[in-house]
Amino acid sequence: MSEKPRLSLLRIIEMNIGFFGLQFSFGLQQANMGPIYGFLGADEASMPLLWLAGPMTGLIVQPIVGAMSDRTSTRLGRRTPYFLVGAIICTLSLSAMPYSSTLWMAASLLWILDAGNNITMEPYRAYVADRLAPGQRSVGFLTQSAFTGLAQTLSYLAPSLLTAFVARDMLDANGIPVIVRIAFIIGAILSISTIVWSVWRVPELPLDAAEQAELDERPLTARATFVEIGAAIRDMPRPMKQLAGAMLCQWYAMFAYWQYITFAVGRSIYGTSDPASSAFREATLTAQQAGALYNFIAFLGALALIPIVRRFGARATHAACLAASGTAMLLIPGVSTPAGLFVLMLGIGIGWAGMMGNTYVMLADCIPPARNGIYMGIFNLFIVIPMLIQTLTMPLIYRPLLGGDPRHVLILGGGLMLAGALATLLVDAGHRRPREQGLAAG
Repeated sequence: MSEKPRLSLLRIIEMNIGFFGLQFSFGLQQANMGPIYGFLGADEASMPLLWLAGPMTGLIVQPIVGAMSDRTSTRLGRRTPYFLVGAIICTLSLSAMPYSSTLWMAASLLWILDAGNNITMEPYRAYVADRLAPGQRSVGFLTQSAFTGLAQTLSYLAPSLLTAFVARDMLDANGIPVIVRIAFIIGAILSISTIVWSVWRVPELPLDAAEQAELDERPLTARATFVEIGAAIRDMPRPMKQLAGAMLCQWYAMFAYWQYITFAVGRSIYGTSDPASSAFREATLTAQQAGALYNFIAFLGALALIPIVRRFGARATHAACLAASGTAMLLIPGVSTPAGLFVLMLGIGIGWAGMMGNTYVMLADCIPPARNGIYMGIFNLFIVIPMLIQTLTMPLIYRPLLGGDPRHVLILGGGLMLAGALATLLVDAGHRRPREQGLAAG
């Protein structure tokens, strides 16, 4: 394979601008879907079932899109067609979401929105691994993590910022605040415009003759796609398998956190569990402000992690990040003021920066480059399967084991984050010196 050209930091930033729009969309979901479901009359115990869209669409879409993008050959490149199709779907779904008049309508739109997000997400990860030389992969993925933090900071903060122009208690006919509707419209515009900017400014590298010949021997057919998925799972590198335990712990915990943080804040700081109350709307804004803060910390933290990962390796750095997040989750139920909550966002933000960057540095360290797309897609199963497990188990344990209290969900999440930190230390990847891709297979 010909040596990849090194990119300037500006070009690495530009190639990840599209990730900003994608993650703004994810941030809107994380900050607003729980409250939207509450406004539309959802029961707390069944809340995780309404979040099934994320793990299920990821489970189905990402491995298939990953395998397809590895075999795609177009004038625009292998990954770019998927970016564009996914961004269009996201834009349409974000535009429609705040007009949901019933619970089933909001849940259905979330399925479509998450399908679009997943169509874009997986090829984007592969695009970064494709485009960058081994020594620049950590910069690429941690820049992506930084954009995740920045985008989600602004998406979480958008409703609060909009209260400067629109009253927070001004509601549409469906009970959803007008500030939420405007935030989703902003997200729809960003979703398509940022993707277009990235693919225009930093197009994919053309395949060399050997790569094109190999691609010609692997036609894009349905049968070939599923055969390739099966073969890739069978041949999965050992370090990638080792990552599964850490991923199970951290993503179960984070998904539970997103679902219940607003309800936990409502009880611990505002003394309410009534989604129709003004106090709950205040709790929603406080939780969104806390989310904005942890995402801003993740933005700064991802940049700070670049030299730390170079010095200590992604594995040790990530274990420390998860330990910080777990400690913060354990302490959140005991806070009684917004200020106390905001202090603990330091730990959540450091953990989130690691989750969105370090795990992909470790993954890119051990997978063969010809299978970047499919392994990035399969790796997403390590995210969505824990989410799916959480979705199916939480309604069963929420009242019998957790006392019907969302604060206890966060305590469970904190314990799992600490377990994830220990599991990370067992992974044979993310060492101080990055491998050439594929050398860790076996």
